[in-house]
Amino acid sequence: MNLHEYQGKSILESYGVTVQRGVVVDNAGDIMTKAKELQDQTGTEGIVIKAQIHAGGRGKGEVKETGSHGVVFCPSIDKLEEKVKGILGGHLVTKQTNAAGKKVNKVLLAEDVYYPGESEPSEIYMSVLLDREKERNIIMYSTEGGMDIEAVAEATPHLIFKEEVDPRVGLQGFQARKVAFNLGLSGQAFKDMVKFVFSLYKAYEGSDASMFEINPVLKTSDNRIIAVDAKVTLDDNALFRHKDYAEMRDKTEEDPMEVEAGEAGLNYVNLDGNVGCMVNGAGLAMATMDIIKLSGGNPANFLDVGGTADAERVEKAFRIILKDPNVEAILVNIFGGIVRCDRVAQGVVDAYKNMGEIPVPIIVRLQGTNAKEAKELIDASGLNVHSAVLLQEAADLVKTVLN
Repeated sequence: MNLHEYQGKSILESYGVTVQRGVVVDNAGDIMTKAKELQDQTGTEGIVIKAQIHAGGRGKGEVKETGSHGVVFCPSIDKLEEKVKGILGGHLVTKQTNAAGKKVNKVLLAEDVYYPGESEPSEIYMSVLLDREKERNIIMYSTEGGMDIEAVAEATPHLIFKEEVDPRVGLQGFQARKVAFNLGLSGQAFKDMVKFVFSLYKAYEGSDASMFEINPVLKTSDNRIIAVDAKVTLDDNALFRHKDYAEMRDKTEEDPMEVEAGEAGLNYVNLDGNVGCMVNGAGLAMATMDIIKLSGGNPANFLDVGGTADAERVEKAFRIILKDPNVEAILVNIFGGIVRCDRVAQGVVDAYKNMGEIPVPIIVRLQGTNAKEAKELIDASGLNVHSAVLLQEAADLVKTVLN
């Protein structure tokens, strides 16, 4: 589950990480009240306006309606309302969104932490994530903060450092100090960075996160270490342990069809092809998508109906798949082990009749218990449904209906 920046910062702060303070605005009428609240809390004059969407590249992105960037600095409160209205409610297009962009339902008003002082502020990249191959948590960091880490890795790979942490023993003191040393820090900044690394790692483990990315971590002009941004992904499978984090889910940032499927108990991922898939089991789904590709089509989705492919679930699955206007055919590929094939076939027939005319051809491949009876049910239905027993037959039918 992805979080907004302000949500990620709230988790970091709860684990002792120093963050750039801010207030969230989701209503244009609250802009000035919230801004004054922030100024009273922090003493800041300048305010940074940050669009809150689940996509990176906000600073370089543009709001379609106004041309404003997704991250804007306002040196005084005088023009703040105008600048916020140029972002809030608009559609922000970044390199991580499609051409339509994402609607900005919230903005974060944040304190200005780039104030002048005894030294120049510097930006650092830092993230914590799992290296599955090495079975280690990785702290990745670089002096080149504020930039795309991919570009840094390609142009200057020697500027990216990695510290492996064995989860059985946890982060050690010498490792946190090594991070601060490799970043070229000294004095108070060195001490603050060691504390920052420990707190960040504790937040990563304690929240059951898949990733924490802080870009940038800022060394301020007075040598404080602050998280200026926070990109956080939590492990969905661990949310039962974190009811408060589960409530942070923003469904407006997710694909509406995937949300609907999840609420119906279906595992669905929207893709960009032309053949809808309905299967039972993730492995069979992957094989089905391969077959579609080999037949000249492209999978439009991944949809696993699970072990109970009755008429109600099949109908819900059909309705979700058909919401995609690019779907030209649907391939149902079910292995009848726990569930009998004839029951699945009856579910397909009942769902079809209940929905009325389905505008695209359906290929149904059922294999396993009572597969023969299932094929007879499909063939006798008189519907625009093609039956198959072998996988190759299903592949040939996909090719036929697409041509």
